Amino acid sequence: MTWYHESLYDASSPAGSFWEDDTPPLAAGVDLGPLAGDAQCDVAIIGGGYTGLSAALHLARDHHVDVRLLESGPLGWGASGRNGGFCSLPPSSLGLSGLIRRYGEAEARRFISSQVDAIELVRSLAHDEGIDFRPQGDGTLHVAHSPSRFAALEEERDLLGGKFGVPVALLSRAEVAETSYDSTEQFGALLNKISFGLHPLRFARGLAEAAARRGAKLHGNSHVERWEKRGSEHHLVTRGGTLRARRVIVATNGFTRAPVNRMLADRLMPVLSNIIVTRPLTDDELAAQGWKTERPCSNTRNLLFYYRLLPDRRFLFGARGDLTGKPQDGLRMRALLERRLGEVFTAWRNIPTTHYWRGFVCMTGRLTPAIGQMPDDPTVSFGLAYHGDGVSAAPWSGKMLADMIGAGMPLSEIPEPFRGIPPRIPFPSLRRWYLGAALGYYWLQDK
Repeated sequence: MTWYHESLYDASSPAGSFWEDDTPPLAAGVDLGPLAGDAQCDVAIIGGGYTGLSAALHLARDHHVDVRLLESGPLGWGASGRNGGFCSLPPSSLGLSGLIRRYGEAEARRFISSQVDAIELVRSLAHDEGIDFRPQGDGTLHVAHSPSRFAALEEERDLLGGKFGVPVALLSRAEVAETSYDSTEQFGALLNKISFGLHPLRFARGLAEAAARRGAKLHGNSHVERWEKRGSEHHLVTRGGTLRARRVIVATNGFTRAPVNRMLADRLMPVLSNIIVTRPLTDDELAAQGWKTERPCSNTRNLLFYYRLLPDRRFLFGARGDLTGKPQDGLRMRALLERRLGEVFTAWRNIPTTHYWRGFVCMTGRLTPAIGQMPDDPTVSFGLAYHGDGVSAAPWSGKMLADMIGAGMPLSEIPEPFRGIPPRIPFPSLRRWYLGAALGYYWLQDK
């Protein structure tokens, strides 16, 4: 049962993203196709995005574990293949000061440090496994969308750069206009010098090819319809067969739903994020807006705008929104994004868009990600809920899960904000109403 429209879960339907049109197909033999007949392995992974593919790669490559992966659609079909391509930190909606208040400065520092490592892991995976994900930008910009929000960037600089040692620089509105761009919602920015942009689906398919090359067996179009535990074995039943395994990793993120694991599904809040992409912009059009950067940008709105210039000069513009997932509401979201693009970047008011798509950001009630084992069954592990910053956090989580299973790394090695199962959302069937109230509140704050 889902509370978004069923069309969002239809794995036979392409996302409709620009990334799908701009990514070569998987090499032959990477996706073995739907699971057929009975099979057995040591570790079964449910979910073929960054977390699952990274776990499969590291289990097979580093720990020589017999691993198979099941994905409902094509590999990388979910959020890993349809996000904005921001390789950045932190994967939390709690805020830096909130992390310190809840977990203490030492654990907050461990959390941020781990995600600096996560960004470096993405770079090293690309180097070691020959993944061409088209990196862009010498950092990312967090932009004040109004004069009053610049003070929040000053606090962010003091915490991220001062307490946590991340290389950052605070730029005035004039400095951003001189080096990057200007707009109706640009009042200075914080430059994070370690983050960058990439092509998300090329990264996902690169991880898949690396995992298969290292010995993992990957099955796309293999939705788990039933999950049973018989003695010490898990039986994952798909339309075409049954996979038996001693251990299971759940890496389904915002697409988590029964029968994969009801206990997990009731603890997650999937939130829709929407993206439009324009046709390629000309030199004159870029100059008219003063755009001169490849740095990906996001702003300080609670209902985030995020945007970047792609390698072929298309402009990507995204935002949260829509409570239903119905196709007609998707059309309204596209029109809203096109209107807001023209209001923020007035020189591009009439630039046509060529692509629109959407997918899930996954959140928890505690506003931090989750890595751990199920309380009632330690043979089931999970890694998910990256709060819109999973491009680096998810592959890192997959590696942590692989190290826990393959090398016996204790859960205590994981920073506390990640650690363990998140609390159950009260009355999960009311999540749409909770989210609607939150969106209304955030809209008023942004205004």
